[in-house]
Amino acid sequence: MFGATTEKLKNVFSSLSRVKTLTEENLSDAVREIRLALLDADVNYSITKDFIKRVKERAIGTDVIKSVSPSEKFAEIVHDELVSLMGTEELPLTFAKSPYVMMLVGLQGSGKTTQCAKLAHLLQKKEYQKKSMLVACDLQRPAAVKQLKILGDQINVPVFSIEGESNPTKVVKGAVDKAKKEGIEVVILDTAGRLHIDDDLMKELETIKSIADPSEILFVASAATGQEAPLIAKEFDERLSITGSILTMLDGSARAGAAISIAEITQKPLKFEGIGEKVADFQIFNPTSMADRILGMGDIINLVKKAEEHLDDENSKDLEKKLRKASFTFDDYLKQMSMMKKMGSFKGILKMLPGMPSELGDLDLSEKETKRTEAIILSMTKKERSGLVEIDFSRRRRIAKGSGTALEDVNKLLKGFKRIKKLFKKMPRGKGSNLDLKDPDLQSKLSSFMK
Repeated sequence: MFGATTEKLKNVFSSLSRVKTLTEENLSDAVREIRLALLDADVNYSITKDFIKRVKERAIGTDVIKSVSPSEKFAEIVHDELVSLMGTEELPLTFAKSPYVMMLVGLQGSGKTTQCAKLAHLLQKKEYQKKSMLVACDLQRPAAVKQLKILGDQINVPVFSIEGESNPTKVVKGAVDKAKKEGIEVVILDTAGRLHIDDDLMKELETIKSIADPSEILFVASAATGQEAPLIAKEFDERLSITGSILTMLDGSARAGAAISIAEITQKPLKFEGIGEKVADFQIFNPTSMADRILGMGDIINLVKKAEEHLDDENSKDLEKKLRKASFTFDDYLKQMSMMKKMGSFKGILKMLPGMPSELGDLDLSEKETKRTEAIILSMTKKERSGLVEIDFSRRRRIAKGSGTALEDVNKLLKGFKRIKKLFKKMPRGKGSNLDLKDPDLQSKLSSFMK
């Protein structure tokens, strides 16, 4: 998403790596490059101007902290101002009443229907466990109702619609009444959009708002909209008083800078972001996380969230005990790989790690390596996976043939496995020496030993 912008900003920080103090002179070129990078990314001009002013005021004359270079200090200032621009902190979800009505609005093509399903899927997670219902209020776009029903079936969430009805307000009233009767906690309204803003659209949305009395009105902003996105959001806010925005299509090639201008223009927070095509590719917006990604610092915040959500604490503790005793088996490793895969693709996880070259995100090697490793382990007998028998040459040859891999691949896996056992057997046992198997750095080391 921010590939070109990230590289430009990295170059700016690199240019300051040899200066001893930040002065107006050595900052002039740096702030000019940052201004151009932000404008090229479609960040609103007036917001860019104010942003640069704040960065420059903080940076000029800043004392260089011991062991921290001016370029690092300047990067910290830019990072802090980016976080401030996008809202400072992540906003927790609160459900003040039941049913809690959430109304999604925006232009046609911004991805409202898909985001409705993604939002419902997010609310199914263990930290929320909300019973929700999708409501098909978009009666303008052909097949919109059908699309919502297909998405609802995928995530096992009911979709309310009225066959043959052309008035969305009747659908909304019926949906809210049904939610009250059946104890549905969250009602998510998928409203109609247009290719452009018109008075008829706004009047329809105002009527829906008056009937549904939504607790949340979320403007869905596509990263592909460009410079118009903040201005469109402002118009929706003036007519409907939106409570926040959802950023979509952040996984594409769009420059997305306009989307991050929305919070400043509307003075309403960015609440969610769509980061992929799957229903699971949706998360609460975190300003620090976004600033990290823009500056090429990875995304540790969301990586930790994924680990907490998908990695089993009990299994991790059991695995730690086995590692300590060097009784870790191939079955255990297979289970750990399965747990890691729940967090998403390995190349997706790589992108979230700080310091990873951007080009690694385009490689599929990690996933291929994983599939190859799984095939090799699954071609072993139960005794071989448990370490009860020595895997000699003839057994290795049989495993290679059964897994469709080369003998060299089997040898590499076995060699790496022995190294893992030695590594953990030698680790200290005392207080404070517990292993965190959710630690991305540890996971990375485990993977590297197996290659």
